[in-house]
Amino acid sequence: MSKKTSKKATGNTRDSQSQRLGVKIFGGQTVKTGMILVRQRGTKFVPGQNVKIGRDDTLYAIKDGILEFQTRRKTGFDGRQRLIKVLNVR
Repeated sequence: MSKKTSKKATGNTRDSQSQRLGVKIFGGQTVKTGMILVRQRGTKFVPGQNVKIGRDDTLYAIKDGILEFQTRRKTGFDGRQRLIKVLNVR
């Protein structure tokens, strides 16, 4: 048996760090200004009233209040309709 480990076996030991995406605050909870509501890639959730979207598609609150999730129909440019999830702070 050899004393050295083969190159292929040692190359597979590293893994990337998790990105910790997802909903951070749920509906009905109170939020403060600047709190992160959702971390996402793309726009699975879209900003509504008193919510802004960051450069990496993160949604955050711009006012104190209570978080509310809402589902709306959106018509695309080609006439197709789809449901979108909107976040509002009231």
